[in-house]
Amino acid sequence: MTTEKIRVPVLSPSGQALMPTTSVRARKWIAAGKAKPVWNDLNIFCVQLLVKPSGTENQKIVVGIDPGKLFSGIAAVSRKAVLFTTHVVLPFRRVTARKQAQKILRRARRGRRINRNIPFAARAHRQKRFDNRRGNKLPPSIRANRQLELRIVRELVKLFPVTEIVYEYVKARGDKGFSPVMVGQYWMLEQLSAILPTHKLEGWKTSNIRKHLGLEKNKDDKSVQNVTTHANDGISLAASRFIEYKSFHTANSHGHHWVGSIMLTDAPFKIISRPQLYRRQLHFENPSKGSIRKRKGGTVTPFGFRSGDLVQAAKGKLTVKGYIGGYSEVNKVVSIYDFNWKRLGQFRISKTQLIKRSSGLCVT
Repeated sequence: MTTEKIRVPVLSPSGQALMPTTSVRARKWIAAGKAKPVWNDLNIFCVQLLVKPSGTENQKIVVGIDPGKLFSGIAAVSRKAVLFTTHVVLPFRRVTARKQAQKILRRARRGRRINRNIPFAARAHRQKRFDNRRGNKLPPSIRANRQLELRIVRELVKLFPVTEIVYEYVKARGDKGFSPVMVGQYWMLEQLSAILPTHKLEGWKTSNIRKHLGLEKNKDDKSVQNVTTHANDGISLAASRFIEYKSFHTANSHGHHWVGSIMLTDAPFKIISRPQLYRRQLHFENPSKGSIRKRKGGTVTPFGFRSGDLVQAAKGKLTVKGYIGGYSEVNKVVSIYDFNWKRLGQFRISKTQLIKRSSGLCVT
């Protein structure tokens, strides 16, 4: 990629997304009092004009989505610049583990309720009261994956005047009877089409475009949090609306060649995940001594903070920024986690300052 100046999103006084500008021009607008700095839920810096814009004409901006089971890549691209890239950490494993635990607890409750010492017909088996057995139900883990991607796309549409979306279409090969990526893509395409015109692109075409653009691809470890794992595929998907591999015929030759052009520039790169919140439960699954069950979970603290709030805290010479993930009312401390939800430590309330309320996202 080139060392072009990073583009900054621009909003009109009414909040309408306009064509992005260079960082140098954005700083001049702020210094002259023509604009003010704004940050959105994706922690992207943008400027909102305080005066009437000189024009509202827009160029084509495309969002490319490379969906996955555990990680996804999303990018926003115009013909002249790459505007935004992100590596998305999907909640598949966490939701799957939660649903498995829910299944075990439910079976245990039913086992305690049913008296197996009486005939089967006399047992407390409740018949279904209505037909809620749908064959096209989307599994919760896959729905959570697609909903996180959809949330990011909606935030990008608020920042950039996006005109189209390109979604990588996946087909399971071999004798696979189930593919988590395949299952949710029809639902996802339906949701995206309600936002903007959406196009499908097969994976092998994405690979060809990525190689033509000279973008790297890390195939060894897909969990690596940089642009080479998934974000570059998002750029390639978006670039498919600007370049095309077409056939040609002349009097002396024929074949295929690339038509169109696109400029690859530096762009903001974000790592986005969901905070691993513990919702309020009635009590722990197993009682303590004396058959007393402790309080479990909850996203509200008695100190004014909520789980997922971005804060800054200090302990001695150590100063950290992170997300609220728990608390101790006795010791008056809060647990702070990084964007990968690894605990940074416990900090006193008096040394903790709120930066931003929880948006339901963890962003670098």
